[in-house]
Amino acid sequence: MKKRLSSILRSMVLGGLVATGVARVLILFTASPVPDPASGRTEPSLFAPAISTNWDYITPAQTWLLIVLTGATLVCVAAWPIAAWLERRADAGANRRIFGREGR
Repeated sequence: MKKRLSSILRSMVLGGLVATGVARVLILFTASPVPDPASGRTEPSLFAPAISTNWDYITPAQTWLLIVLTGATLVCVAAWPIAAWLERRADAGANRRIFGREGR
């Protein structure tokens, strides 16, 4: 049985949400309360209120990772209902009856 595009997109949305959440948690776990000697940045303690207002604890590579994961998830969120609508429309057109003798 062929898997529908809307089903694949739904799985991708759920997987993207989980992957983004795991990436955020891993980034927070790598945050340190001590200053970095190379850059001089002080990274806040894990899950501290300062994290929500100060983004110095996240590196540019981590930022891009979150941007790509979130962007891909948002694209799938937007495409999922469109694909489901197109599939329903195609199914409705295939099941349409024509008056008269059917099958001839």
